[in-house]
Amino acid sequence: MTQKIDEHKIEEIRSNSDIVNVISDYMHLTKRGRNWFGLCPFHQEQSPSFSVSEDKQIFHCFGCGAGGNVITFVMDIEQVPFPEAVSKLGERVGITVDVAPREQQVSTPEAQLQRRMKEAHQIAADYYHHMLMHTEDGEVALQYLESRGFTEALIEEYQIGYALPAWDGLTNLLTARGLDLQEAAQSGLIVQREQDGSCFDRFRGRVMFPIRDEQGKTIAFSGRILNKDANEAKYMNSPESPIFHKSDVFFNLDKARATIRKHHHIIIMEGFMDVLAAVRAGISNAVATMGTSLTPQHVTKLKRLVQQVTICYDGDGAGWDAAKRAGEQLHDAKLKVNVAVLPDKMDPDDYVQQHGGSAFKEHVMDKTHPYIAFVKMHARRGKNFQFDNDKMQYVQEVLELLVHNTSPLERDLYIRQLAEETTLSEDAIAATLRQKEADEARRTKRQYSEERYSPVVVTMQTKLNATDRAERRLLSHMLHNVDVVERVQRSDMPSPFIHDVFTAVYIRLIGFYEQHDKPDFQRFLEQLEDVELRKIALESAIIERDPDHGDQEVTDCLQYLNKQRLLRKMEQKQQLAIEAEKMNDIMKAVTLAEEVRKLRIAYASM
Repeated sequence: MTQKIDEHKIEEIRSNSDIVNVISDYMHLTKRGRNWFGLCPFHQEQSPSFSVSEDKQIFHCFGCGAGGNVITFVMDIEQVPFPEAVSKLGERVGITVDVAPREQQVSTPEAQLQRRMKEAHQIAADYYHHMLMHTEDGEVALQYLESRGFTEALIEEYQIGYALPAWDGLTNLLTARGLDLQEAAQSGLIVQREQDGSCFDRFRGRVMFPIRDEQGKTIAFSGRILNKDANEAKYMNSPESPIFHKSDVFFNLDKARATIRKHHHIIIMEGFMDVLAAVRAGISNAVATMGTSLTPQHVTKLKRLVQQVTICYDGDGAGWDAAKRAGEQLHDAKLKVNVAVLPDKMDPDDYVQQHGGSAFKEHVMDKTHPYIAFVKMHARRGKNFQFDNDKMQYVQEVLELLVHNTSPLERDLYIRQLAEETTLSEDAIAATLRQKEADEARRTKRQYSEERYSPVVVTMQTKLNATDRAERRLLSHMLHNVDVVERVQRSDMPSPFIHDVFTAVYIRLIGFYEQHDKPDFQRFLEQLEDVELRKIALESAIIERDPDHGDQEVTDCLQYLNKQRLLRKMEQKQQLAIEAEKMNDIMKAVTLAEEVRKLRIAYASM
């Protein structure tokens, strides 16, 4: 049940929370005309259809229909109930809102499970951090971190901790706190034995680094082994769980978001230790994937956040190959991509350790290479231009890239560079590129032809019919004028709408007007917990109405919907009459036919 918050405080928070600023914390917006646009965070898309109106302080996606105001956006994006969304926005504008504990707000079993798992992870993070900072057992781990350049402030900021070598330290703590050990095992904190169901700590004798989601909640850990002689992996990450999906998580995104938003630029690294090294070097917009290559989910998230990405991977061969693959994905997604190259097979952490943060910024991060230039460097590695085969292979690899997503100016520049590097003529290289472009065009045409005649399922936005338009227009008047609702209630019709979803919104609107003395569609949207109902309400609220002829519009909508209701009723009874005849139930068929006749008379008189 929604917690009651003072209406004046809600309005104060909403009016002081600019929707463009709030949404920009979660995604990249570009202004076009009066509105701002970006890639919708609620569905997968390639072209921006998510619109934010600064004047109306609402958002609407033309692709999936999501919409609402600043409060409902926070509710949807963070999957939190209304009171918590108001509280979060209140913190931004300096207004305190006391809300009930989360367990009293969340209703779905999945949300409750995730809440309990995150609670267990925070207990674990506090426990590990305490063991590191305030116990003798943690001194060895603390000395290790200090030797790697970690300051006390950095350790505190990232709540780095230490897992004791004991097998049951965390397990006993979770038991004492009354947490479900089976759920803790499902979340990856502990391991449950198959033989007898007993549990033991997953992480033992490791320096612990919390992994947080975009809201700053701990959802997983990565632990580095301290005992070099131990026959165990150097790093151990939490397994996949209901709260941790590594293909979708960036380490440090929660802390880097403000800088990323300010500079519209993000740096991607291979590991969280590299990110922490970058932080020590004064770079605050770096993130890292969690033990996985860059995934399509990562790319989608990056496209929503920024337009410029710098890749800073390890300097060895594997790092170069990974940077090329990641760059290709980002380049294909039409993001501006640069690559920072590290010398001597070093990783960012090694470089900062040996040369310091200033050198890392000056000699690595300030001297990045455009993606195509990096691909040229990658293609040239291990080749000897004294051999014609190496020359030809090098040119072919670079030209393959120039066929895709490059401008004429870029192609001209790199053709000249290739000619200078290989002593081949520009004309020959340009002719080879044209041939590749022609081959690509034929391949694309053939693929299009195959797709055109292949059976595919296409999802298209439903075109509104006359009934849909009438229902939306009538609901729009109701949302802006309480008299329209009262007028319908005085009539003898149970609901003026045809479709159940509009009736559901209408019933909730009646309840809203019983508590509020004037229309406020934004406040009404905030009370609709069902996202689909909220979509209908918003789409109806923002359509154009004729204020000078409002009464006539309402009358026309009611008359049209009444006729449609009669028409549907006739069709249903006609079908029932046909079925009665098939069953030789003559009396029922005659009765239904008479009812149809009366309905036709009523329909004709309308």
